[in-house]
Amino acid sequence: MQPVSVVIICKNEASVLAATLRSLQGVTDDIVLYDNGSTDDTIAIANQFDVNVQRGAWEGFGKTKNKANDQAKYEWILSLDADERVDEDLKKSILAFEPPSNDIVYSIGFKNYLGDTLLEYGEWGHDSHIRLFNRRIVRWNDEAVHETLTFPVGYGTGKLKGYIHHRTMADLYEYAQKTVHYAMLSADKYYRQGKKASWFKIRLSPAFNFLNYYIIKLGFLDGQAGYTCAKMTAHYTFLKYARLRELHRQAGNTKGRNPR
Repeated sequence: MQPVSVVIICKNEASVLAATLRSLQGVTDDIVLYDNGSTDDTIAIANQFDVNVQRGAWEGFGKTKNKANDQAKYEWILSLDADERVDEDLKKSILAFEPPSNDIVYSIGFKNYLGDTLLEYGEWGHDSHIRLFNRRIVRWNDEAVHETLTFPVGYGTGKLKGYIHHRTMADLYEYAQKTVHYAMLSADKYYRQGKKASWFKIRLSPAFNFLNYYIIKLGFLDGQAGYTCAKMTAHYTFLKYARLRELHRQAGNTKGRNPR
């Protein structure tokens, strides 16, 4: 067995953390919880488990995840969010994990939920992500949001059996809050990259995303939850590009002012 560290970054995740940590019992002797200023019971809950609690400032998703990974005991990292739980099949896969080399990254299937509803279609259905890797050869990039892993030349890929169960949002209120939050972060990211928001992006991209996830990717088969997810993605897209245009307009107004 190749030992694996589990690394979680979090802030104010008291409502979901205990279930995640319970799912990880027996998987590893090294669970790193990297807290970014929780003011709820997150730390108290973590202290009920055998968890290595570390604290650090929030520097965006990419940089913060790399700093958290640096606190791990082992080179192989299973990267999780606080609302992601491993099932029994995935536990067995991790306990039997024997990578042939360090130059391989492993994808894991996801089962995503809106509340208690499993999303089997649309944006969230048939989902998988690379979450197991060796930190010496794979790092997160420095993006503040929608971070991605950077891989070495000639890396290989594998897939573990089992699933990560992701409680995406507890309810519509939380969904709306996160939608707005991530839309603003994405707009800031695009602005720094010099991207622009065209008429097409603002007016047509939201409609396209809704049709893609609700019709083409069969989100309607998930019932009301599928409709909600497709509408929220469309709303996120509109907010992202509308805010991006606003940022460029504000910058233009500032440049156009006469110095006094």
